[in-house]
Amino acid sequence: MAEADSIVTLQPFRDKCEPVFLFSINGKIVAKIKGANAPLVNQKIITLINEERKIAAGEMVRPQYHEVAFADSDAEDAGEAAYESVEQVYSIVIIKPDAVVASKVLEIKDKIINAQFVIEAEDKRLLTEEQVKYFYSQLADQPDFEDFVSFMTSGLSYILVISQGKEQQPPWDKSDPNSEAEPKEPWDDQQETARATGMKQKLESLQEYLERQNISQFCDVEENITNTKFIDVFFPDLKRMKSIKVEKILALLRPALFHERKEAVLNIIEDEGFKILMQRQIVLSREEAETLCKEHENKDYFESLIENMTSGPSLALVLLRENGLRHWRQLIGPSTVKEAEEYFPQSLCVQFAMEGLPVNQLHGSDSLEAARREIKYFFPPQNTIALIKPHVTQEQREDILKLIKEAGFDISQMKEMLLTEEQAEKVYFKIKGKDFYKDVLEILSEGPSLIMILTKWNAVSDWRRLMGPIDPEEAKLLSPDSIRARFGRSILKNAVHGASNVQEAMDTINRMFEEFVAENTEEN
Repeated sequence: MAEADSIVTLQPFRDKCEPVFLFSINGKIVAKIKGANAPLVNQKIITLINEERKIAAGEMVRPQYHEVAFADSDAEDAGEAAYESVEQVYSIVIIKPDAVVASKVLEIKDKIINAQFVIEAEDKRLLTEEQVKYFYSQLADQPDFEDFVSFMTSGLSYILVISQGKEQQPPWDKSDPNSEAEPKEPWDDQQETARATGMKQKLESLQEYLERQNISQFCDVEENITNTKFIDVFFPDLKRMKSIKVEKILALLRPALFHERKEAVLNIIEDEGFKILMQRQIVLSREEAETLCKEHENKDYFESLIENMTSGPSLALVLLRENGLRHWRQLIGPSTVKEAEEYFPQSLCVQFAMEGLPVNQLHGSDSLEAARREIKYFFPPQNTIALIKPHVTQEQREDILKLIKEAGFDISQMKEMLLTEEQAEKVYFKIKGKDFYKDVLEILSEGPSLIMILTKWNAVSDWRRLMGPIDPEEAKLLSPDSIRARFGRSILKNAVHGASNVQEAMDTINRMFEEFVAENTEEN
């Protein structure tokens, strides 16, 4: 051990020196963590290892990492300033479980966006006791803190990372509608400076804005974060998330192309780094075909085009990729073969042109807003019930939730609860009279279960497929990647449960999540 305080040459580093962890892949620095933040280092290692496993298994394409610059000593001050400025602009908002149940999330997010704040990242999850106690540590001395922790871990919460927009205008400080026509009093420099300073302070207070909007009781805010401790807990890869613009779009193979060259197109889609989230065959009605082909409606080939579009099944795909919209549009080329041959001869439009059909045989969303509309139309969302059983460990539960999200499900509602006999009957009403029902109740009484509403097109059958066969041993043979094959112990302790059909799913949701069904029945 050395006494460093007396070493003159180390004086410039006093109170500034800290460890730096560098992560390298193929000789390229892809991540850097400053400081001895063990949870963040641990999370980063786990994330990168899981990525490597998926890449090795062929489940994902290696991301195009941007190399992290490792500043030299001359640039260190500038680097530190940039690093600190990033930390200082964020606020964390936690929308509480009761607000999620009351369907207040969209309203809160809309108000935040309308005030010109920017939602940099968001996630919804069941908070752990550790996370709640960490975030609300300032309340730990209050007598009802344990009850508060129980409430915050009882259901789904939304976590938002908020930054301030560049040209933020306070929506609560609107001037009179006729004020533009009235002459303004001149301001001297000192008054103008004071006004600007006061306005800056007002704009920085997200908490004040939420209070003025009468929604602060539904969410809690940690403002002007001067270090990244909360962001590290909830979003350890925030900087990377912001740098990668992953987009979901709709693609369509018209009937002739689907019938003759489907596999060739799907291979190209995979080679271009797209992930196919959902796909279905659909025979378009005339009205649907006319809507998709609206840009050609004044052409002399329009009628024959509509006839072709309704002649057999098309293949609709939901594709996911970084910068997916732009990349797909560039890949498929213009809407007509003539234009593609002249200006984009390498496009898929030319490669898959069909004789007698002058239009591009591939369709793609022309904007992200159009993509959202088209995906919802061709893949209408459906709800199903899902249950993770008590014997599943916390680590296994996190793995299962990750599998659920990777499979394209949206977790619309979630709550943890101990299923009493009365509560269990709401989920297992179909088998109440069976001989083994008492054994089921005994398994459920061992601890809290995690109950969820999963939303996705074809959610009921997709969830059953992801679960796998009831018997984990059978699942290991027939569906080795399924949840029951990986986490099940026996037929009774088979990790997860789900509804057998749409009607059963609706009935169970209606029993367990009455508020959700009352406002979302159209999604079924």
